[in-house]
Amino acid sequence: MSGIRWDAKYATWDNFTGKPVDGYLVNRVVGTRAFCAALEKARDKAESLGFGILLWDVYRPQRAVDRFMRWAEEPEDGRKKARHYPNIDRPQMFEQGYVATKSGHSRGSTVDLTLYHLDTGELADMGGDHDVMDVVSHHGAAGITKEQEKNREHLCSVMEDSGFSSYECEWWHYTLKNEPYPDTYFDFPIA
Repeated sequence: MSGIRWDAKYATWDNFTGKPVDGYLVNRVVGTRAFCAALEKARDKAESLGFGILLWDVYRPQRAVDRFMRWAEEPEDGRKKARHYPNIDRPQMFEQGYVATKSGHSRGSTVDLTLYHLDTGELADMGGDHDVMDVVSHHGAAGITKEQEKNREHLCSVMEDSGFSSYECEWWHYTLKNEPYPDTYFDFPIA
């Protein structure tokens, strides 16, 4: 689909656990049909603003969530702390709402994403990377530039106008309002 790229972070070593996560066997994203239809609308809206969409995560197997919970109990090794959770400890990711024990991602209609400039392919500056579990990632965060704030507003308007709702703690996280499986947490691997 033109105007949409992906980099499934949990299938790679570039995520807060520091290695590929259970259930992500390939670097691919999966979503419900309803999600994909809404994403096409979002892609068109983003394109009208000069942006494309980069997906980091959509469907997340429950086994990946279970792995996150086990990882949070492991001793801190410091490899990813400065980048992903600089001001909290691993268990606080759950307590503060950055990671859920039952993730909306496992229902297949939640997405972590950002925008990129169609003319250059460069990511839009959002004032923080994916999965930075800190107040700087919240909508309306203090300390980001006007450009970063505007880029976050562009992403929010694109997604909300396409039928998604935002999550106040993470500028990159959106859920389809009328998701088809609101009470189902799938666990099939992405292969």
